[in-house]
Amino acid sequence: MIAFGALSQETRLRLLRSLVIAGPDGIAAGSLAELVEVSPSNVSFHLKQLERAGLVSARREARSIVYSAEYDALSGLIRFLMEDCCSGRPEICMPPLAAPCCQPGEGARQ
Repeated sequence: MIAFGALSQETRLRLLRSLVIAGPDGIAAGSLAELVEVSPSNVSFHLKQLERAGLVSARREARSIVYSAEYDALSGLIRFLMEDCCSGRPEICMPPLAAPCCQPGEGARQ
């Protein structure tokens, strides 16, 4: 699964976490680079990997490229991990899988 490979790098995890916290409006690539304290070219490289894995999407707004987390893909990945890890023991997985997660944009800001 390409998503696991995309998430296997610390900078990408920080980027994705920042995008999840930002909510559906997303963050411009330049602002994201400042937020995670990584060079713009490095951020661009890592965002492309996350985009290729389907975990983020990009859209152009004026002169900026704005990235957003793909919440459906992330939910699917979490569901896959939880169901696979439960090994046929639904009592372990059902409470977390049944509980609604936070809404995009909720939570502590960085």
